[in-house]
Amino acid sequence: MVDYLNEAYALFEYTRQSRRDFHRYPELGFQEVRTAGIVARELNQLGLEVTTGVGKTGVVALLEGARPGPVVLLRFDMDALPIQAETGAEYSSERSGVMHACGHDGHTAIGLTVARILEAQRGSLAGMVKFVFQPAEEGLGGAQAMIADGVLENPKPDISLALHLWNEKPSGWLGISVGPLMAAGDLFQVRISGRGGHGAAPHLAIDPLLAAAQIITALQSIVARNVAPLESAVVSVTSVKGGEAFNVIPSTVEMQGTIRTFEPQVRSLVLERFNQVVTGVAQAMGCQAEVAVRPLTPAVVNDAGVAQRIQAVAARLLPDSQVDTAEHTMVSEDMAEMMQDIPGCYFLIGSANAGKGLNAAHHHPRFDFDEEVLPPAAALMASAAAEFLGG
Repeated sequence: MVDYLNEAYALFEYTRQSRRDFHRYPELGFQEVRTAGIVARELNQLGLEVTTGVGKTGVVALLEGARPGPVVLLRFDMDALPIQAETGAEYSSERSGVMHACGHDGHTAIGLTVARILEAQRGSLAGMVKFVFQPAEEGLGGAQAMIADGVLENPKPDISLALHLWNEKPSGWLGISVGPLMAAGDLFQVRISGRGGHGAAPHLAIDPLLAAAQIITALQSIVARNVAPLESAVVSVTSVKGGEAFNVIPSTVEMQGTIRTFEPQVRSLVLERFNQVVTGVAQAMGCQAEVAVRPLTPAVVNDAGVAQRIQAVAARLLPDSQVDTAEHTMVSEDMAEMMQDIPGCYFLIGSANAGKGLNAAHHHPRFDFDEEVLPPAAALMASAAAEFLGG
């Protein structure tokens, strides 16, 4: 029996140094040229079959076991965010306005470590591991781009796995749920048109700012009064733009934001009511509304059979961890695209440590995680893959 945890700890320094290197030199979505180059180099050195340029800057590598068996896809995202780092860490971002504020540097380093661990066990594996290092997860369509380039073919995966370091929970916590884990995401854009005029003579204008204010307030009634109390949904207006001068009522106001839901029927209801509220309130205020909604990603839904097997793996491998089997969150993840037709499991690794001051939220300028979680995370992913490959 392979001790995957011991193997991961033996590679801890490699994992940590890789993570810190990626952290120092972050790259935005579809710009991960340096990161992808390092990933491809490391995987080539392991003797894997490596393909670059998948989905623009993605990397795919195949590790074939000694015997026939299933194909297990392991996905790790690589992109950073347009945020100015404020961590003060010795390995802080050296690129102004760009930082790894979501843990993808850790995911990439974990992926490389898992590749080393499983390559060493190649002779005992039955099947194939398909390592997928994905660009542009942060709302730019990286998963879709890789799918368009054939990442789910030749060979087609039988099982898909992914993980996320999770600063909402402390180290020692694991989120391995059955069913919906992450919400479907939609982006909405609204344009409210009225009639501009002098700020001192509002009766001669039709104020789209006032209409926008009423719409924002009314939109909150959708979740409060239309979605069943035991269902989940979020409607958030995150940007409002209108007007340039203190004494001028503008002619138009533009708003954008996001809608998050788990269930398709709830999404349909929210979208229907969203259009009714926006257009109806705008009309009542004498304005016109143009509404555009763009789907970002479906919900991440964990297959019951796969998730339950990984729960069992986690209990054996990390018996002192708290395994949460009911965790779910309203954030979205485009790994959902790869899991649409492939049974899989996306699991969360608690990574915060308040005692070390490493508990800032994801996408915060001071985001950082406890690197001590890297070996358990790599061990769990390697062990989870081996669970389906007879290793």
